[in-house]
Amino acid sequence: MIDRRTFLAGTGALLLAVPLAAEAQPAGKVYRIGFLSPASPSDPRVQRFLAAFRNGLGELGYVEGQTIAIESRWAAGKYERLPGLAAELVRLKMEVIVTAAVPAIRAAKEATSTIPIIMAVVVDPVATGLVASLARPGGNITGLSLMTPELVGKQLEMLKEVVPKASRVAVLWNPANPGNAPQLRAAEVAARTLGVRLQPLEARGPREIDSAFAAMSKEGASAVVVLVDVVFIDQRTRIADLAATRRLPSVYGLPEYVEAGGLMAYGPSYIANYRRAAVYVDKILKGAKPGDLPIEQPTKFELVINLKTAKALGLTIPPSLLQRADELIQ
Repeated sequence: MIDRRTFLAGTGALLLAVPLAAEAQPAGKVYRIGFLSPASPSDPRVQRFLAAFRNGLGELGYVEGQTIAIESRWAAGKYERLPGLAAELVRLKMEVIVTAAVPAIRAAKEATSTIPIIMAVVVDPVATGLVASLARPGGNITGLSLMTPELVGKQLEMLKEVVPKASRVAVLWNPANPGNAPQLRAAEVAARTLGVRLQPLEARGPREIDSAFAAMSKEGASAVVVLVDVVFIDQRTRIADLAATRRLPSVYGLPEYVEAGGLMAYGPSYIANYRRAAVYVDKILKGAKPGDLPIEQPTKFELVINLKTAKALGLTIPPSLLQRADELIQ
């Protein structure tokens, strides 16, 4: 495995040196931070994200149990649970709530208009109606965007490079996730430019994922793009196995799919986003208004390719993609 990953640097406004948070804290004050996740606490990848957030706070001088207390709530992929979990954190009087993904952020937004909300990762917060603008989000929300809709077009381009003859590409998306609609629209725009016909297939849960892949094969898809969604990432091994079984080259927005056997992934680093979220929390706890803090967008992205999967599919990865890869899984 060759690892040359680069992570987002963040915008200039938030790159200023930050003094130790302890210097600004009232004696004996313990700040309560809510952590609302649409995922499952048993998912190792999400625990890595939470660890990155904790590490970011530690680097800023916060000590869990002494100056901060983190209250975590998990929806385990069941979006309908998010409003209740968000309301619970509000009742517990958090100083700030950190969350990720449009369904969870929207649940937090509907639960409170006063407690600051930090988005660790989100698909197009403007298009999904979460904030007014990236420069001045307004209200009680700020954080970090993934630029995911724009990246779907790039993922399609890469897929076309690997499978030049692909004329019909399936798109697996979850209509229950508001963040998937902008991704699908971006994919449709890119497909027209590339001369590719898209085959959107809905899936809200594991059973629908199986039927979606069956439809891909039945209707002659040459490859598949899997949009960013918590339900899908929880089922990443199953999805990678289905793509392999049906001999469908696949591209994703997260490297975990490729580690599970998927072909390629291209997108920003979630770990870096969660670590940067700590900087926003620090600024909020020191008195900044969330609506005045610009939303960061990633500037560096990761390309991960599974060469073993490519070989099994009889594909040759173009040298141009190999040279750009941040990680090659042998």
